[in-house]
Amino acid sequence: MNHHDDFAFEPVRGLPERLPPGETIVWQGAPDWKAMARRAFHIRKIAVYFGVLAAWRFTANLYDGEGMAAAIGAAALMMVLGAVAIGLFTLFAWLTARTTVYTITNKRLVLRFGIALPMTINLPFRSVKSASLKLRADGTGDIPLALVDGQRIAYFILWPHSRPWYFGKPQPSLRSVPDAEAVARQLAEGLANTISERSPAPATKTSSRLSAAIPGKHASTAETAGQPANAAA
Repeated sequence: MNHHDDFAFEPVRGLPERLPPGETIVWQGAPDWKAMARRAFHIRKIAVYFGVLAAWRFTANLYDGEGMAAAIGAAALMMVLGAVAIGLFTLFAWLTARTTVYTITNKRLVLRFGIALPMTINLPFRSVKSASLKLRADGTGDIPLALVDGQRIAYFILWPHSRPWYFGKPQPSLRSVPDAEAVARQLAEGLANTISERSPAPATKTSSRLSAAIPGKHASTAETAGQPANAAA
């Protein structure tokens, strides 16, 4: 695994350098900013929170005898603050999606992200222990990846491109990608090919489990024999 935090020039979109011979891009995409605003930045929960605060301020002012005008003013203030907060988080979600590129090649997964400080994280398939799919009704979804033992990326570096609440063992994640089921199939194929190249005998069994797993919403995709990843990209 390798981190690049001085991202000034891209010879290939989403990649810090040109791909070596024999490596090709299989898929490239970015998060859906609307889905990311809802699920990574929780704008709906923020709206509910400020709605509750507005109702409480309105009721409290009436109970204290402040009058209808004061109650409406206090509630309106909460609604304005809520609108500002939602607007800021929505803007952040849009900027996050715009500056993010997920790239799947036939040998690795590359995450390029960062608004102020762009960074590239390179994940060779041999450093991935397993992957899963959380599919949403609108077709978007998250694809988190568990890393082999000894491989770790800090949660705060990955966020929001990490599996929520997995602080002890952070999992890099493709967040809110459109057509997530198709993307997961392509990633699963790459992981299965890596297993096949390394260990031909178990590959048949693993590949069948991969193809059967993808349609599920929390399907496990692949288990790889843990090997330390070499620095790449």
